[in-house]
Amino acid sequence: QVQLVESGGGLVQAGGSLKLSCAASGRTFSTFSNYAMGWFRQAPGKEREFVAAISRSGGRTSHADSVKGRFTISRDNAKNTVYLQMNSLKFEDTAVYYCAAEAYGLGSATSRSYNYWGQGTQVTVSS
Repeated sequence: QVQLVESGGGLVQAGGSLKLSCAASGRTFSTFSNYAMGWFRQAPGKEREFVAAISRSGGRTSHADSVKGRFTISRDNAKNTVYLQMNSLKFEDTAVYYCAAEAYGLGSATSRSYNYWGQGTQVTVSS
């Protein structure tokens, strides 16, 4: 069974911080480092949008302009886990956040490049 399970979401005041985690499990992820990982988000009434991505080794990252300087993606291949540190949160960051895995990828900003998706975790920022 393939699983990506996000955690760490919740309610936070504007200006606060949260750290999201995404743990990968299952036979498919026996070699987690074969997968580039990404974070996407979807706010009510809006399309899913790219947030950040990280290469298989973790040596290269990319972040959407809207979160650059505030959010940081990282990964621990020994723990089969990818993280999203979110600082200086804004009301407009409110969304369901999804992690996704891209087999043998480079860390795409395009959702259709990803093979596996988690169920999502809600992040709500109060103004």
